[in-house]
Amino acid sequence: MSNPLLVRRVAVLGAGVMGAQIAAQLVNAGVDTVLFDLPAKDGDKNGVVQKAIANLAKLSPAPLASKSLAEAIVAANYETGLDQLKSCDLIIEAIAERMDWKQDLYKKIAPFVPAHAVLASNTSGLGINTLSDVLPEEMRHRFCGVHFFNPPRYMHLAELIPTKHTEAWVVESLETFLTTYLGKGVVIARDTPNFIGNRIGVFSILATMHHTAQFKLGFDTVDALTGPLVGRPKSATYRTADVVGLDTMAHVIQTMADTLPNDPWHQYFAPPAWLKALIEKGALGQKTGAGIFRKAGKDILVVDLAKQDYVPSNMAADPAVIEILKERDQAKKFAALRASDHPQAQFLWACFRDLFHYSAYHLKDIAETARDVDQAIRWGYGWSLGPFETWQAAGWKQVAQWVADDIAAGKAMSNAPLPEWVLQRDGVYAADGSYSPTLDRDVPRSALPVYKRQRFPDPMLGERFPTGETVWENDGVRLWRDSDDADIAVLSFKTKLHTVNDAVLDGVQDAIRRAEKDFKGMVIWQAKEPFSAGANLAGALGLLQAGKVDAFEAMVANFQATSQAIKYSLVPVVAAVRGLALGGGCEFQMHSAKTVAHLESYIGLVEAGVGLLPAGGGLKEFAVRASQAAGANGDVFAELKKVFETVAMAKVSTSAMEAKELGLMRANDRVVMNAYELLHIAKTEAAALADAGYRPPLSARNIRVAGDVGIATFRMMLVNMAEGRFISPYDEEIATRIATILCGGEVDRNSVVDEDWLIRLERKHFVELAQQPKTQARIEYMLKNGKPLRN
Repeated sequence: MSNPLLVRRVAVLGAGVMGAQIAAQLVNAGVDTVLFDLPAKDGDKNGVVQKAIANLAKLSPAPLASKSLAEAIVAANYETGLDQLKSCDLIIEAIAERMDWKQDLYKKIAPFVPAHAVLASNTSGLGINTLSDVLPEEMRHRFCGVHFFNPPRYMHLAELIPTKHTEAWVVESLETFLTTYLGKGVVIARDTPNFIGNRIGVFSILATMHHTAQFKLGFDTVDALTGPLVGRPKSATYRTADVVGLDTMAHVIQTMADTLPNDPWHQYFAPPAWLKALIEKGALGQKTGAGIFRKAGKDILVVDLAKQDYVPSNMAADPAVIEILKERDQAKKFAALRASDHPQAQFLWACFRDLFHYSAYHLKDIAETARDVDQAIRWGYGWSLGPFETWQAAGWKQVAQWVADDIAAGKAMSNAPLPEWVLQRDGVYAADGSYSPTLDRDVPRSALPVYKRQRFPDPMLGERFPTGETVWENDGVRLWRDSDDADIAVLSFKTKLHTVNDAVLDGVQDAIRRAEKDFKGMVIWQAKEPFSAGANLAGALGLLQAGKVDAFEAMVANFQATSQAIKYSLVPVVAAVRGLALGGGCEFQMHSAKTVAHLESYIGLVEAGVGLLPAGGGLKEFAVRASQAAGANGDVFAELKKVFETVAMAKVSTSAMEAKELGLMRANDRVVMNAYELLHIAKTEAAALADAGYRPPLSARNIRVAGDVGIATFRMMLVNMAEGRFISPYDEEIATRIATILCGGEVDRNSVVDEDWLIRLERKHFVELAQQPKTQARIEYMLKNGKPLRN
């Protein structure tokens, strides 16, 4: 790739909601970032930006992976700070959606933009070619659109929109940067209003609104039908509108009306009367406390248009329709929806029909391939399948015929004919790629080198990625290898939520023995989240209730032996963490030679929540680390204090970065931005450790502990918390036992113990707690209700 973009420093122009959050994601990724806005009228000229940076810490979900990262964003303003642009390689403009404001800003900054830098506009729908008209000739080839979906930290989709002048290296460099460093799924869009994601996504919402009225359904009924039952997020249609903001929704609809005057569906591009009425009342959704839905205490109320008032919500689809939607065979499911005379089934067929019609009609204008549309909708709207995948899975030719029949009968929202290619083909996905109406052929996935780093990206319909060669497996785990790096073994769990049972424990130990013999290293990795939800509580509770305390203790000992096997393996064991790593899952990664974690990893030792304490070696490991950090003469207790609250309060990190701050990950562990690159990077780390002559750590025999003085100090803290009613008496007992293990038991301060001593201490307290009725009640409650009991 000629002239690649080397990004050392990025400027973000505009410190509004989107600009500030884009800056946050850049510093999450370790990119030096300057955030600009207008100069403040009084005080520090950078006041506007400083206020926006301070506000990042208050937003939920959190844009920053760690609050401390706010300090990394450099504040600047357009009056005194433009010289800072000269040191930037990428400039992302993210000011308000007004063509004139954006163009005025481009004229202002143009003299300060270095000759190599790329300028990108974060817009959700303005014309990119028109925006570029005001740029000097020499800058136009380095300009394009980039549309981050909100919130930028969590939404996988980023749309890249080249202009007719944008050079290929600009798009390829930016796609590579967004993919690896910001963790995005990139889709290249054409310069048409609302691009791909919002063009199709907002149309789908408009079609749903239209058919809600046509079939006289309640908003809550529609949300019950258009959520998980059809593979879409729980917020479905109307709750999503409330979250986005009804005023924002109306604005986006208005933009479609203004910018797409010749669209055959134009008559529907208008906010319904009820939506305008809610906005006039100031009921804008979640941000104002009321919208289509409203919370009243614990009850959820929904707008009833007939009564012109809020009524209790009944989020339920008809059982007969639920039965149809449970059908695994998509062709049978769609045939049943179309044939049914139930209004809810008719409603769903109508919504899908018009979505298919609109997507096919506009595919050629908005995107290169059907794959681009499906990925944009999956990544931007959280659907499990995009519109074209859904259609093809349901039987392309038959559904196309039904859509054509409905258009002819005047049932569809528009009488625009289906494009000819639709009726001539068997689908848009085939072995050699996805269909492009522009090129009239199937186009394979991008061959950009960055995608060679991705293992098991989102497979599209019919795609099969090689799953590697199985080396060995049992009921709990599978050990496998890839042909391209055959000397690193990969271990994946087969249990639900990747929980840890006897088969997993035995499997991990067996896999390590095989890896030591036949491989350079091993990676523990799961194809889907979570990494591991920890021990199988139901199995453990069964042993206790049957009075099999010996079997229970043997299981705990086996758990500890597994963690030790990971730690002392002769080949490096690298944990590749994504999503939840709780309890035993957290302890496994604590014992690995290295952890490579996706930014969105939520790690914690949560045993206290179910009346237990970590006993897979987690507390032992904290004691070892505290002793090592304190050195020969330092204060071991001071090191323990940092982690005691994390364990006693069952804290779970909100990101991999926070896991480091909580002491659950080590300072030299790796944080990865793109989940699909996780396995590649973990294998690279394992190979690097092996090639550098890896040896496991020496057995920890001289562990200096805080002893009885440490326990007494922790107990004083707990007494204060109990008196302030922050913790229950039983929480206090559990936390005291945690403190006892961390401090090495009732021994003199600064006594020296070994790992074996700490492991036995862990096991003793764990088994004693497990036999308490209150602990068993907590476990039962968690299994039944999915949340902790405070007894």
